[in-house]
Formats: sequence, structure tokens, C-alpha cells
Amino acid sequence: MDSTVDNMSAIKDKILELVSEYVEEQRQLKTWTPGKDWVQYAGPYFNDYEYVSSIETILDGWLVLGKKGIQFEKEFPRLLGKTHGVLTNSGSSSNLIMMSALKSKRLYNLPEGTRVITPIAGFPTTVNPILQCGFVPCFTDIELDTLNLNLDQVEDWARKGVKVITFAHVLGNPPNMTRLMEIVKQYDLILLEDCCDALGSSYAGRPLGSFGTFASSSFYPAHHITMGEGGFVACNDEKHEIVARSFREWGRGCYCVGLKANLLKNGSCGNRFSNWLPSLPNEVFDHKYVYDEIGYNLKPIEVQAAMGLAQIEKLPEIA
Repeated sequence: MDSTVDNMSAIKDKILELVSEYVEEQRQLKTWTPGKDWVQYAGPYFNDYEYVSSIETILDGWLVLGKKGIQFEKEFPRLLGKTHGVLTNSGSSSNLIMMSALKSKRLYNLPEGTRVITPIAGFPTTVNPILQCGFVPCFTDIELDTLNLNLDQVEDWARKGVKVITFAHVLGNPPNMTRLMEIVKQYDLILLEDCCDALGSSYAGRPLGSFGTFASSSFYPAHHITMGEGGFVACNDEKHEIVARSFREWGRGCYCVGLKANLLKNGSCGNRFSNWLPSLPNEVFDHKYVYDEIGYNLKPIEVQAAMGLAQIEKLPEIA
């Protein structure tokens, strides 16, 4: 048995070695001819590390989110100045999750018809979640020199009682965050930051993403780091993270998922098998199959997390 395991390990090492060799030789064959070839203004910044990490994950046989995903969720939030977070399948999904979380009875319980301040010009998936959640966009003009929010109009909406604001930092450039946060605090606004273009950017020494209740990020190939597709929802509160995770996973009430949780007698939370339904106080239910929200399936896969971990190491060089 030991010899078989050793042989399999040697084969795996050889596969990964050949993958690394192939990627490096392929890269050396690339040429660029002025006046003929496209100038690539964006795209993945890869070497063999990303490919080897991804294929090793496939060879290990774990396809859905697992150890790599957990590790990524621990490492990435700090880059947005946060402490908690949830890995998703896209930045667009991340925007949908953080807007949906505002509807949760476990958080803000905002009703349909809630008004949300957002810029008139921007990418659709900053605006779409407002409509998808049954909220009402309150469009604000932009400044032509920065393409960012007109803060005078933001304050006008806040005076009228609007309580939520969401926007993207355009091409990684923030608006005047000092004044914006004064407005947020004065009128008790809930701020959702779309940082899909802003990973690594900062304002007055603070990373963009650290200002809002939630912040989103995207790992599409045109962005700073990539998993092919992928996104992230970051926050500072464990309860916010649990609700965001619930919306990512069908609205499931419990975070007791994955191999480790399934091996524990009563789940990661220690309370998985309990009297969860008030209408049935004498019945014990598996919380993994109790759904508190009307959620979605917006999970990435483990291969993406492996690729993302390799990219995080390169971020100082990329950004």
C-alpha cells in the first residue's frame, strides 16, 4: 500500500513538473509584432504558479469550495480593510449579495421600495441589484473630471431621507471620501462600496473597501487579480458575513457546510441539530437544511480559489 501511495505521489509530482515546463515554454514562444498584433491593455498576470496550483487542486479530487476557499476567505478581506468575507462566482454576484443582505430580517430588514443613491453613469451590475431587490434607484449626476459622484446631489438625496448609497470607485479612483463619510455619518447612510476596479487603491492611507458596511471585489481577467471569474463580499461583522454566506448558498440558515463541518457531531456552530422552527418547538431539525432567506447559488469552485491564492501573493507586484 505504501509503495502504491509513493508511486502515485511521484506521478503527481511529475505531472505538475510537466505543467510548469509547458507553461514556461509556451510563454517563451510568445511574440508581438508592432502594427500587426493587438496591444493587450489588460489580462491575467500569470506564470506557471497559477496553473500548477489549479491542476494540483483538480488532482486532489476536491471540486467544490474546500480548504483553498476557506484560506482565501481568511486572507483576502484585509486587502479591503475588512476582517470577514465570502468568496463568490463574480463581482456582479457580490453586488447582488450585499444588496440582498440589506433585506434580511437578521440585519436591516429593508422593505421593497427602499430608495438607494447611485450614480447615473456606471456599470449595470452596480444598479441591477437595486432593481432585483425591489428597491428604487435615486440617480445622482457625476463630475465630468473624475466620473465620480456629485456629492452635492448625494447630500440632497440624503436630506430627503434616502438611507442607502452604493457606487463603484471609477477606475480605482475614489470620490472625496472625507466629505462622503461626513454625509454618511450625518444622515446615517448604509454605504456599499463596489471595489471591482479599486483593489490596492487607498484614500488618506485607508484601503478602498474599508469605508462601507459591505465592499465587493471582482476577479474577472481585466481586473487586478483573476480566477477567470470570481468575486468577493467583505465586511467587518461576523453576523453580516453569515447573512452574506446564506444568500450565496440558496438562503441556507447555517454555515455548517463542507467536509470539516460534516465530520463534527453538531456542526461548526455547535448547534446544527436543534429546535430551529418556532412553530414546531418539539422537533429537532438539521439547520443545514433550514433556509432563512430566499437566496441564490453563487459559489465559485476550489480551482478558482487555488488560482486566487497564487494571485494574492503577486498583488504587490501587479498593483
